[in-house]
Amino acid sequence: QVQLVESGGGLVQPGGSLRLSCAASGRAFSSYAMAWFRQAPGKEREFLAAVTLSSGSTIYADSVKGRFTISRDNAKNTVSLQMNSLKPEDTAVYSCAARYWVTSSSRADYAYWGQGTQVTVSS
Repeated sequence: QVQLVESGGGLVQPGGSLRLSCAASGRAFSSYAMAWFRQAPGKEREFLAAVTLSSGSTIYADSVKGRFTISRDNAKNTVSLQMNSLKPEDTAVYSCAARYWVTSSSRADYAYWGQGTQVTVSS
């Protein structure tokens, strides 16, 4: 199993940047594909980005492509999400998720989730 804890959320002005981190504990972090999702009030959980086991490949949702960057450090058991050019519609609870071996953009495919961190984009 993998336990996930997010950090780095907060209040940021439109156009600003924020970097989220997700620390993983448990065994064999490098065997898990990692992803970030978000959920805004009244909306379904939305896929944002995923990274393969060795950071060899990433996938992004169209809504964040070019603004968000996912990365992982297997030596530190962490995955990060760098968010630039933030917009008010990016306001949501952001969660990291882990899935054994293969990446996916479907939330149903991820077995392990963090508790989430709030990101609010407002002036």
